[in-house]
Amino acid sequence: MTSANQPVGWGLPPVERLRPGLWSIPVPLPTAGLRHVFVYLFETERGAYVVDSGWDTEEAFAAVEAGLAVAGYSIGELRGIMATHMHPDHYGLAVRLREASGAWVSLHAADADLIRRRPSDLEVLSERTIALFRRAGAPAEDVDGLVARMTSTASMPDAALPDILLEDGERPDVPGWELRTIWTPGHSPGHLCFWEPFYRLLLSGDHVLPRITPNIPFHTQADDDPLGDYLASLDKLADLPVEEVLPAHEYRFVDHPGRIAALKRHHGERFAEVLTALRDGAASAWDIGRHMTWSSPWDKIEGFMKRAAVAEALAHLRALERRGLVRERGGDPPSWELLVG
Repeated sequence: MTSANQPVGWGLPPVERLRPGLWSIPVPLPTAGLRHVFVYLFETERGAYVVDSGWDTEEAFAAVEAGLAVAGYSIGELRGIMATHMHPDHYGLAVRLREASGAWVSLHAADADLIRRRPSDLEVLSERTIALFRRAGAPAEDVDGLVARMTSTASMPDAALPDILLEDGERPDVPGWELRTIWTPGHSPGHLCFWEPFYRLLLSGDHVLPRITPNIPFHTQADDDPLGDYLASLDKLADLPVEEVLPAHEYRFVDHPGRIAALKRHHGERFAEVLTALRDGAASAWDIGRHMTWSSPWDKIEGFMKRAAVAEALAHLRALERRGLVRERGGDPPSWELLVG
């Protein structure tokens, strides 16, 4: 078994055999941040089954095809595609792979519903983004600049509904493997992890990553307390017997209880930042976001990352509201206030 418990460098890691009958295939991403997503391949007597698919690009399709070949399969021998969630780096290539192979595609019902209700064009997406930023109290020039940047660079990739809806605790039809689904909402409403009990492996998607903290956004299509859902989902995994975690990004790791504890501490620190900001006089979600710790200074964050930061600030406020510590008041934009000393 090849070890990959250290961060990968700038190049793609190799296709690797992780356990008998289980492979990892790194698939390149067209984004400036994360460089690849791992597609995990299960060998069976019927053919190949994969968890996640990659972004719908020619480079990604070629990487999946090459990775299947290393494991001894062709695209036509792909039988099932189990997406952890509907984000384009995980679900985007699934439709094309289904068309090329006849494989079924699965997803949780909550994410399938997001696809069903997704904006049909950039104009609708822009309107929703404007509404989100105005609700947060963003200055007009920031709203205009962000939407102009988004419409000049974004695209609306095609997305089709899955063939199979997987619910919490179900066993996907992967012959010879005892995979179980674990519904872990937060990063998306229908995010799924997959538990493999024989080798004690957790395929964690974007729910638990070894170094970065998954973005937990509040948006108009999501559940009303995504961060509360995320923290509860972490608790579902804490006592699971796991030898190794196979995440969708970065690198494999052990000590999943330690990583879960670190993620919970991180959000506890974020909650403290929000409460401190309110005590210091911040009222809008935008101003509260300025007081939170980000990977770059607030005024330097742009584009998609700014949208993600605003949505995450709102998610923290909503979770604190559900705990009875803050409340949202009316106004244009709405303001937030403390309910505790």
